[in-house]
Amino acid sequence: MVPLDGSQIAEHVFPHLETVVKGCREMPEVILAQAVEPITIPVGREVSQFASIKQVQEYESHRKKDAEKYLYEKASYLIDRGVRSRVEVLTGKAAEVLAEYVKKNGIDLVVMATRGRSGLKQMVLGSVAERLLRSVAVPVLMVWPK
Repeated sequence: MVPLDGSQIAEHVFPHLETVVKGCREMPEVILAQAVEPITIPVGREVSQFASIKQVQEYESHRKKDAEKYLYEKASYLIDRGVRSRVEVLTGKAAEVLAEYVKKNGIDLVVMATRGRSGLKQMVLGSVAERLLRSVAVPVLMVWPK
């Protein structure tokens, strides 16, 4: 499984992923996944951006469609290079839904990019990569951007 967030940093995994796939005896299926976090009902000034719950739902639907389009573009990139792939758009907190997906679907390897934060910045902002690493019982190959 390859978690992506739409960033160029996340896409640094592709050359490494291709190397891993080429080293496999049988062609694995690569799952490109993206978590779309649900919107919490805004308060204060932000509430004026949405006039109704329907608008919030439409916005969330739009975000899921954008994620799906992005993932299909990346899957096409891999397929053009001979890598079997499919996409999964998940809804929820990224580290939680990705870990749950790994456990429920028998994923045997996670390949993902990390920004490599440390110290106070890491403590405050957290890291999906670190939380996922600590939540799954499968190997996680973390790639740092160049």
